[in-house]
Amino acid sequence: QVQLVESGGGLAQPGGSLSLSCTASGSIFSIYAMGWYRQPPGKQRELVAEVATVGSTNYADSVKGRFTVSRDNAKNTMSLQMNSLKPEDTAVYYCKARILGIAKVDDYWGQGTQVTVSS
Repeated sequence: QVQLVESGGGLAQPGGSLSLSCTASGSIFSIYAMGWYRQPPGKQRELVAEVATVGSTNYADSVKGRFTVSRDNAKNTMSLQMNSLKPEDTAVYYCKARILGIAKVDDYWGQGTQVTVSS
């Protein structure tokens, strides 16, 4: 069984910073692409940032220059450093990973963590 667990998040003021972490555990042979998604209130889930196994990254235009995604393949973790936060960054943030488990490759999601940006 594979599990993704997010940590971090919480409340920040506009212009502030927060950091999120995601840890994968279980019967894992390899982790391919990992990514952060978010779902603002009343809106659909959207891609925030993703990082490939070799470290190449891709960001949504709305977070470029403010957010930084990284991963530690040895620890099966991924992080998201969020700077210069804006109220429109308020959302539930989810991590996603494509993982080779015992018998197959599948996409796994974390349970989500709330990020609220407000003064």
